[in-house]
Amino acid sequence: MFCKFMRSLLAFLNRNALFVAIVVGAVGFPFFRRLTPALPTLIFFMLFFTFCKVNPLDLRLHKWHGLALLIQVVLAIGTYFALRAIAPAVSFLQDPAIAEAAMICFLQPTATAAPIIAGKLGGSIQNLTMYTLVSNFATALIVPVFFPYIHPIADFSFSVAAWLILRKVGSLLVGPFVLAWALRLLYDAVQRHKGSEQRFYLPYAWAQLPYYIWAITIVILMGDMVHTLVYDTHNVLSAVVICIAALVACLLQFVIGRELGYRFPASSHGKDYQDVVINPATAPKTPSGISRITAGQALGQKNTTLAIWMAQTYLSPLAALGPAAYMIIQNLFNARQLRSAARGL
Repeated sequence: MFCKFMRSLLAFLNRNALFVAIVVGAVGFPFFRRLTPALPTLIFFMLFFTFCKVNPLDLRLHKWHGLALLIQVVLAIGTYFALRAIAPAVSFLQDPAIAEAAMICFLQPTATAAPIIAGKLGGSIQNLTMYTLVSNFATALIVPVFFPYIHPIADFSFSVAAWLILRKVGSLLVGPFVLAWALRLLYDAVQRHKGSEQRFYLPYAWAQLPYYIWAITIVILMGDMVHTLVYDTHNVLSAVVICIAALVACLLQFVIGRELGYRFPASSHGKDYQDVVINPATAPKTPSGISRITAGQALGQKNTTLAIWMAQTYLSPLAALGPAAYMIIQNLFNARQLRSAARGL
């Protein structure tokens, strides 16, 4: 009886982890916000276990990868400067946090969970993992240059502030990839020395760790966000505008990504690491259909955990509301996609 209950509980948590994490973090925010110093470590290991799933030597660049990254950067920078330019003439856009929030909704890198969602929808995990790496590396380079320009760090020059951010964000994003690749190469070298043909492969139980680490980070981030909204002085109208901007940014990127994948399909999709395909009969069979799903998730599904942390650390506190709202919207959108796929729609 107890085992059956635990299986049911785990199944419920697997389906509803986002909503449970949001509620727990919001209710227990006085305690969970104290755990924010642990966020960089949690993000590091979430990325590390994700990168352990795929052999970097099997990854390939495709045309839509470069185009998606260009669109992502142009939308982020263009949106920021456009909002700041029209702010003097539009009263409800004058809060700088609105432009910062809208910008980071576009600039935030692709989520580490995106390849799994894409696989369940019939997309290519291999190709999306490649873009996840590209997106994270680009973020590690762009953020240190752009953030100090739009939100200078007190008592630091531009170059010093850029170096401080690069050191923290760069090690957080690039470090897990380098460590995962080094572990794979070392393991394979040891096996070859032993005369074994066995190669590195992350066991299923370990492969699920990013999912649970992600849920823990959401709890902590929600605790910090609720504390900010409850105790910090802020403009309610600005918060509403930021949430609307997050909605527009989320839907726009999913639409643009799908159109991009359809017009520039990948020529190959690789041997994917795929836990479950919800409904194989509904999975697209053509390269353009597969790329449409893959590019849609690549551009639309974001690493909001990292974005919230970056916004809270380097931008206006209220700007973190943008990726927080984005997090809820994208997961509602993904839940709808998964239900449609399960029903064969």
